[in-house]
Amino acid sequence: MNPRIDPDRIFEKRAVWPALLRGMKKLCPACGIGKIYYRYLKVSDYCPHCGEALYHQRADDMPPYVTMFIAGHFVVGGVITAQEWFPGFPDWAQMIFWPIAAALLCLWLLPIVKGALIAYQWALRMHGFGSDRPEDAG
Repeated sequence: MNPRIDPDRIFEKRAVWPALLRGMKKLCPACGIGKIYYRYLKVSDYCPHCGEALYHQRADDMPPYVTMFIAGHFVVGGVITAQEWFPGFPDWAQMIFWPIAAALLCLWLLPIVKGALIAYQWALRMHGFGSDRPEDAG
């Protein structure tokens, strides 16, 4: 057994909901103070405040899928509502407004969803988060 590793710390439970909320705020899931990104969607390797390793994250393609799912529901609901409430509104104006609204909504949601997904992985110790064992990494 490696003397640096505290077995109690490796297997202690992490609260999922507080971590998700911190991730949605684009903050470190461990301390809630350091920023998780150093650019728009570029995840820092380590938290600038507490030093928690964040390079384990494997968000990959899931954040765009979830973002499009959420944004699609709002946009389609908006289109249907607009057609119902404003039947005389010109179609060309809607064909300009709704794609722009969808793009802006996706750009706003994407870092929030990715932060939540990274925090979820951290809370559940997925992909090597919270373990010093090499077989748990990756």
